[in-house]
Amino acid sequence: MSYKCGEYKLIRKTALAENIYSFTIECPEAAKLAHCGQFVHIRAEGFTLRRPISICEIDRKAGTIRIVFLVKGEGTKAIAKLNTGDYVDMIAPLGNGYSDSNVSENGRVIVVGGGIGVPPLLQTAKHFGNAAAVLGFRSYRNIILEDEFRKVCKEVIVCTDDGSVGEKGIVTAPLKRELDIGDVSAIFSCGPTRMLSAVADLAKEYGVFCEVSLEERMGCGVGACVGCVCRIQRGGEEKLLRVCKDGPVFNAEEVLF
Repeated sequence: MSYKCGEYKLIRKTALAENIYSFTIECPEAAKLAHCGQFVHIRAEGFTLRRPISICEIDRKAGTIRIVFLVKGEGTKAIAKLNTGDYVDMIAPLGNGYSDSNVSENGRVIVVGGGIGVPPLLQTAKHFGNAAAVLGFRSYRNIILEDEFRKVCKEVIVCTDDGSVGEKGIVTAPLKRELDIGDVSAIFSCGPTRMLSAVADLAKEYGVFCEVSLEERMGCGVGACVGCVCRIQRGGEEKLLRVCKDGPVFNAEEVLF
């Protein structure tokens, strides 16, 4: 795992929705190394442990990484107080992202995101180029990045729990329709655990390669503290692997939800 650690300039800050912020950070060395599905680890002023935040976009030419995060507690609240021109104490990029090896050149890629799990799939969709996106949110107030996905995807399906925008319901119904059409090479997903489990079940049913990005509370972010383990079935054995270093992206068939 190659990563950089330092203080990097925040060059753009935007509020996308209630308590959801977008940061664009100038960090040429980290941007050069980053891959879709990886994350950054940010120090919040006054807190010992860093906060992990998924990478939303990578611009190697501009030397920037974009992150989109939800303010969930005091740590992310402190990070959200940073403003343009401030410096972000950050380790990046960390973890293993989505893989290329099982993606057919002729097949379609589908990215499936739920809530704050949507941001890391934007760079993933850009990376594969021929993606369709299925994005789920609680209501229209929570929708983020829809316009950005429409710029880079061949198709975007938005679902809301309350039906205020797009299709009413969860992401599995439109995902199943896309799988029924066929010609799907891979599914890449990030979101709540129950959603990931349902996506994994559909991928297995249709025999489609699927990777999911898991979320656990992290301490060090580099695999030393072993505080973010998840249960994986690999090689006929159940194993406890570290989400920060062995993941956060895993083959969906291996994850014991």
